[in-house]
Amino acid sequence: MKVSVRRFVLAAALSGVPSTVHALVTGDDPVRATRAAGSLVGGGAGAGVVVHLAVSAWWMFVLRRLRVRGVVAGAVAGLLIAALDLEVIGRRNEQIRALPRVPQWLDHVAFGMLVAGRGRR
Repeated sequence: MKVSVRRFVLAAALSGVPSTVHALVTGDDPVRATRAAGSLVGGGAGAGVVVHLAVSAWWMFVLRRLRVRGVVAGAVAGLLIAALDLEVIGRRNEQIRALPRVPQWLDHVAFGMLVAGRGRR
């Protein structure tokens, strides 16, 4: 159980690296995506952190339940999650729709890889 918690914390924390680096390199606001997530529940950045953790916990549960293993399978799962999160659910939300697409997709791929990647289980 400790390994799953550790993997969750790492995946939830590090999966935002691609979009954060992109924001910093391009001069965009690195907290913009967090606020966009918060807008799903009518809040700002603080609500965004809660939404991110809840959504990450849900997807980790799903990936573990489906026994997705390995970085390639995790990357594919991340792409599928991105399609649902960003292009189906997120397109209804103006703030999510306005985010740069590629960094957001890369965040999802990173999440899938971090959750399903090799290592102690």
